[in-house]
Amino acid sequence: MNTIVDARGLSCPQPVILTLNEIKKVKKGEIVVLVDTDTSKENVSRAATTQGWHVEVDRMNENYRLVLKKD
Repeated sequence: MNTIVDARGLSCPQPVILTLNEIKKVKKGEIVVLVDTDTSKENVSRAATTQGWHVEVDRMNENYRLVLKKD
């Protein structure tokens, strides 16, 4: 089961904080993060990468779906 962090409508740094909190809980596997701004997409991607997670970004209309993966 994927963990989903819905950070749409939130301003930075809230999406990053929510994502990092989930990374601490999950440790490995897959986390899906939903954001709605370019800034949040970039900041969440950067934060996850520095924690050793691989990030895939999909554009969904006005939103972004970031899939974070770590083995």
